[in-house]
Amino acid sequence: MRRQFPFLVEALTILGLIAAPFVLPHLGFSPTTINRILVWGLVGIGFDLLFGYTGLLSFGQSAFFGSGGMFAAYLLTQTSMQSTIGALLIGTVAAGVIGFVIGLIALRRTGIYFAMITVAIAEVFFFVEFNPLSDFTGGENGLPGVPAPTVNLGFTTIDFSSNMSMYAFLAFWYFVGLVIALRLVRSPFGLVLRAIRENPLRAQALGHNIQRYKLAVFVVAAMYAGFAGGLLGLMQGFMPPDAFMFATSGEIVMQTAIGGAGTLFGPLLGAAVWLYLSDFFQTTLNLGATWRLILGVVFVLLVVFLRHGLAGAISDGYAWMRRGKKGTQQPSVASVAPRNPLASPPAGKMKHKPTKSKQGVLLSATGLTKRYGGLAANSDIDFSVDHGEIRGIIGPNGAGKSTFFKMLTCEVEPTAGKIIFDGRDITKMGVIDACQMGLTKSYQINQLFEKLTVRQNLEIAVLGVVRGKFKLDMFKNLHKVRKLDEQVEGTAALVHLSDRLDAAVSELAYGEKRRLEIGLALATSPSLLLLDEPLAGMSIQERVETVALLKAIAEGRTLIVIDHDMDSLFELAGKITVLQEGRVLVEGTSDEIKNNPLVQEAYLGGVHEEMV
Repeated sequence: MRRQFPFLVEALTILGLIAAPFVLPHLGFSPTTINRILVWGLVGIGFDLLFGYTGLLSFGQSAFFGSGGMFAAYLLTQTSMQSTIGALLIGTVAAGVIGFVIGLIALRRTGIYFAMITVAIAEVFFFVEFNPLSDFTGGENGLPGVPAPTVNLGFTTIDFSSNMSMYAFLAFWYFVGLVIALRLVRSPFGLVLRAIRENPLRAQALGHNIQRYKLAVFVVAAMYAGFAGGLLGLMQGFMPPDAFMFATSGEIVMQTAIGGAGTLFGPLLGAAVWLYLSDFFQTTLNLGATWRLILGVVFVLLVVFLRHGLAGAISDGYAWMRRGKKGTQQPSVASVAPRNPLASPPAGKMKHKPTKSKQGVLLSATGLTKRYGGLAANSDIDFSVDHGEIRGIIGPNGAGKSTFFKMLTCEVEPTAGKIIFDGRDITKMGVIDACQMGLTKSYQINQLFEKLTVRQNLEIAVLGVVRGKFKLDMFKNLHKVRKLDEQVEGTAALVHLSDRLDAAVSELAYGEKRRLEIGLALATSPSLLLLDEPLAGMSIQERVETVALLKAIAEGRTLIVIDHDMDSLFELAGKITVLQEGRVLVEGTSDEIKNNPLVQEAYLGGVHEEMV
């Protein structure tokens, strides 16, 4: 639908905005309420980018909403500036600068700690506005006398002083804000934001600098709020002090939850419901302060019974209807015929990142040690892997295999020792830079972006290769990224998921998810690929298929594989390293390891006869 009608959403939005001032009054909306809905919908777009698309719950949007509005109002009432558009833009930039500074502080923490920091920031800004800066902000009186917006075209000046003209002015800017947000979420930048929301640690392990992306979207959300704050002052004729109140941030959060997070239109729908009910309870029913209690109950009911909000409910209903229509069609014989997912050979080979040399040692670790307090997970490990080698690592649970892998991929820093990869010391390097160099791994427990499709999962991995760890390509078409589609399709063919590219990850079978887990690591074009128990949890048939897959992708690559399935690992790897209690016990070929009495005694229970 999106590719057939690329501007369908924008066209429907224009039609809705044109119809709203003629339809909504018949439903009980006053002209002022309709205008306020647009203002709240605009600030909500920015918050939805932050929360719905990136997963960052901020209760500090009132700080940017009030700051942007106050800057614009001050310029228009206390200085000689007459350009309302100019004042709006300056206020927006000021809100963005404030958002950048606050983001540097708040984004050092995640989850509830980030949310609490934004609460504190909102309270600080409220105090500052009412006290130290009251001479500039008007304190509890706000800034009166903000002029109605005007646009000077040179030959004439357009004045937006009436309700209908003000609506046209606000609707125009709402549409502009929506179009910008739509371009952003459809861009490579927007896809990385969704990756951060779904699984930030995996997004980071795929080479994306998630802190920079978080800061960028935090600034964008602040600018949306600042611009909307300026529009509020122009609409009302004065900038109210309650724009800084924590209740304002709370209303933004609740309106987005009611309308549906991660939809962009949700905040507008939520604002319409919130403001309509607020006016209805206060003006029509004359409930006084009780309206807040009733509105709170309504909010709880909407969130409980419409978990994805109003926009989400509409989207889910549409999807349900489409599934119903598809369900009435008889499946073809080809669609129900059983098949082996690995029956056909890979469609092509994926290139890997170039290395300084083509032979010799690719990675070496010397004296590698990791301690957690008094506990040593790994002790004095010496380890090296040559170009093109497939190395297996075995050992019982608790032998330190996973910690060893985490040190090799720079997920954790060693307590002591040194790691050299492709001639470069990477001991203190982070996982992002290690992935950018060509060193990455798959995980023992699937670390996928569950709510996205297989294609989007692979696109996230490939973007880290073709774009680098951070890029502000907010308005670029995702499918115009050079080599993106080619590498995604090549990786999908290699892990035999070509026919599942548009399926949601949550719909995949376990074996398919394991192949996708390998595919994510493979899509980063690694010169050294580490696989942490790729056969874990698989049936016998799935293990056979996955071993065949690993043999296929191993051609021309360097692999290190951890697994407890020693028969499969002995078949796959040319050399085996055995770990015991965080140390290297022995290294050798598969036959040497099978016949080593120390290995038999320590790991295989001494069953020498069964192995030979």
